[in-house]
Amino acid sequence: MKFGQVADASNIDFILPDDHRNTLNVFNSEFSHKAQFSIGCAKWNKQDLKGFYPRGTTDELAYYASQFNSIELNATFYRIFPDIQFSKWYKKTPNDFVFFPKLVQDISHFSRLKEDSQIYVDAFLNNVSALKEKLGLIFLQMHNNFSPNSFPNLIQFVESWPKNTPLAIELRHRDWFNDPKISTDLFQLFEEYNVTNIIVDTAGRRDLLHMRLTSNKTFIRWVGANHASDYQRLDDWVNRISKWYELGLEQINFFIHQNIELQSPLLSQYFIKRLNSKLHLDLKVPKTLFDLEGSQGTLF
Repeated sequence: MKFGQVADASNIDFILPDDHRNTLNVFNSEFSHKAQFSIGCAKWNKQDLKGFYPRGTTDELAYYASQFNSIELNATFYRIFPDIQFSKWYKKTPNDFVFFPKLVQDISHFSRLKEDSQIYVDAFLNNVSALKEKLGLIFLQMHNNFSPNSFPNLIQFVESWPKNTPLAIELRHRDWFNDPKISTDLFQLFEEYNVTNIIVDTAGRRDLLHMRLTSNKTFIRWVGANHASDYQRLDDWVNRISKWYELGLEQINFFIHQNIELQSPLLSQYFIKRLNSKLHLDLKVPKTLFDLEGSQGTLF
């Protein structure tokens, strides 16, 4: 993921902002079950995750799913896969594995949520339903230039989205968050329809750290800078998620990206270990290239 990439991350202020004042409203203080944690990478392609797979691996998804409990399924952004493909992915993964597919670009980037996008929504939802109970949050990522001028399109889209199908939305245009009136209206819309407001943590766009949860779920897309600060940044997220967990957060979805994707499994491993230690969890810790080769598990 190159979005928000910077040439030198040394002078970036990576401190997480305080929570939005209304984020506290979404937590369920009476929630008595263990929160669901879904942590993974953005893809399982061997070419992107060079060194992650043991030599001789023939089925990359099956191996990936033996190490992680979820995947941010970016491949679905580029075309609508047939239901038989989703069925194949379903069969290759363990019972507790979860897919988080991105809505196809025909909806977000070409039709830009206009009414004629409904045909693509229907086709996408029909086919992705083959994932059955392994279907997590479907997420919509809008183009950088999708601004509040198109707010009516967004409202129409959210209102027509099937209420029994969880949805998360990522908006990237700065005006969604720097205008208090617009952001208030946006967050109210998301809360009313139980839409999860995606948080993006990337070096070059610190403004997307709005820290505003609109449902009792997080969907965090974290982008490393291939810099030593990546580990401290993950530590900060462990602390913030721990706070939300104690307040009654029901679902934590956290996906790690890197410009050099080889590092994504290693950073995911670090993050999961820290969560396990902080919250006394027993989340599965993925093996990495360093484990397989008996090397020191650090990149910096």
